[in-house]
Amino acid sequence: MAQRRGRPAAGLPKLFVYPFFLIHMLMFGIAGFVLAYAVGDPVFLYMHGGIAIVVYLVFYFAIFGREQVTWMFINAALGILGIYSQIGWILGLFGRNVDDYPAYVHVVPVLYYVLYTFLLRQLLLDVTRSRYNPARRRLVEAAYVVVSLGFYGLSLWLR
Repeated sequence: MAQRRGRPAAGLPKLFVYPFFLIHMLMFGIAGFVLAYAVGDPVFLYMHGGIAIVVYLVFYFAIFGREQVTWMFINAALGILGIYSQIGWILGLFGRNVDDYPAYVHVVPVLYYVLYTFLLRQLLLDVTRSRYNPARRRLVEAAYVVVSLGFYGLSLWLR
């Protein structure tokens, strides 16, 4: 799909995209989380989660464009604190710790987390109508960062 000035191709059904992917990815993400931390079969984990993540990325590139997907990975690299705190918090609910598992087990849940938070940010930009309004976008993105850091910090503190 051709893009101009960072805008997605015309006619994309945004109202359909968010509910569909939020629900679909939540279900697959929960399954990936269970496969990673309860089942313990890394081959099936990577087959199930890996294939789904590749398919989601294809859709993300088609719907949101290369620039936004690149921003997603840059943000993820900077957001290790958030990812670590949330996976640790969720595992803590079940009496487990992030360090109880080898690093390769965390790959699929972390990628689901990255994809899900990316989608939440895209939804926030569209709901606040700030995607193409630079002043409003800066304000919304700053609020997103502050709220996220507060939530991650609180999660770590409570753990």
